[in-house]
Amino acid sequence: MERLFIMDQKDYDDSFARFRRPSVRGVIIKDEKIALVYSKKYDYYKFPGGGIENDEDHITTLKREVLEETGLTVINGSVMELGSVLRIQKSRFTENVIFEQENFYYLCNVEKSVANQYLDEYELDEGFTLKYVLPELAISVNLTHDHGDYDLLMLEREARVLEYLVEKGYL
Repeated sequence: MERLFIMDQKDYDDSFARFRRPSVRGVIIKDEKIALVYSKKYDYYKFPGGGIENDEDHITTLKREVLEETGLTVINGSVMELGSVLRIQKSRFTENVIFEQENFYYLCNVEKSVANQYLDEYELDEGFTLKYVLPELAISVNLTHDHGDYDLLMLEREARVLEYLVEKGYL
């Protein structure tokens, strides 16, 4: 898969241990709007998706995560590679550890019906909600609103991927 860009904070010592957390993200476009997960608590938008568990393949993870976070069902055979983003930084949670996350973005279509979300505790706490929005709105919210102490690098990553989609004519 083509790498879209790298976000390396270079805020760590190379001798630190590395914690790798590969993830997948669904890019779902409908009527020039994009399906995103909105956090009511921290006021940000993100692509639906999450970490690859055990020996799951990317498509299985994508289908599971999109369904859990949005209630949308990815249509079999509709998934196409978009690109990946590599994020490297000092862990926000563990001292002397480098957090390395390759985020794999996939274009996909979903069924019209929306099922129930299956949110975990932190997602419920954040008030995750499916929203179809214009990319410019999500970019603006992620880059200009006050998100408290939330993960600003993740919000920048999502804004940059949205900008890429606009620039390349997907939206």
